[in-house]
Amino acid sequence: MSALAKTIDSTLTLKDRIATLTFERDDVRNALTGTTLVDDIVNTVAWANANSDVSVLIITGSGKSFSAGGNIKEMQDKTGMFGGSVDDIQKQYRQNIQRIPLAIHKAEIPIIAAVNGAAIGAGMDLSCMCDFRIGSTNALFGETFINLGIIPGDGGAWFLQRLIGYQKAAELTFTGRLVEAQEAKELGLLLDVVEADNLLDRTMELAGSIASKPPLTIRHTKRLLKHAQQQELPEFLENCANVQAMCHHTNDHHEAVDAFLAKRKPKFSGS
Repeated sequence: MSALAKTIDSTLTLKDRIATLTFERDDVRNALTGTTLVDDIVNTVAWANANSDVSVLIITGSGKSFSAGGNIKEMQDKTGMFGGSVDDIQKQYRQNIQRIPLAIHKAEIPIIAAVNGAAIGAGMDLSCMCDFRIGSTNALFGETFINLGIIPGDGGAWFLQRLIGYQKAAELTFTGRLVEAQEAKELGLLLDVVEADNLLDRTMELAGSIASKPPLTIRHTKRLLKHAQQQELPEFLENCANVQAMCHHTNDHHEAVDAFLAKRKPKFSGS
């Protein structure tokens, strides 16, 4: 197993093919600006892509918040990525927070957001970039950019409408209202809502179910799901035929078939 990715404002663990990235900046509600959390996320996804021992990545926050998004005090002071000319701010968005959606969009493994508390602004958008979201009863969502006279500069409008549909996404984005956990589940933002004490157990249950599958097939399936969002059907079917042919020649496919017929638990090697 290769060394873990370097993180500064987060902790990263790896157990049973499940990596967990936990934000450790509760002092600023795990804000994504004014911290190194952007680097931590980008570095972790790149590490997971390159590490064949990882099948699933969980992202969560310590303390009361998942992530408060942008640091509003920095906006007031016009410091950090919010300072400078129009050109300066454009560059800072591209070189800072917009690295998150680009990295997650290229992730080769499923990513689960375990939303432990408030996911506001870019924090909400980060959760929407993930494949799954499981929330505690303390989870709170808000696409609140409009309340501050700004737009979702991290690409949130692209992700949110693909997740819950245009009309619901537009309502949340234009009103900037807050959404509690149960409504978030009804809207399709959350896959499940559990008590706070059970959040990581429920997330690990889902992650473990995925991580028990053939490692190469997990990555192939993740790529195909992304391709399906962009390709026309004929092109996508050609892609499926090519990938399926490769899968049929893997050791894990043969092990899965043998185990199924023998009515035993398969042992996958990732080859």
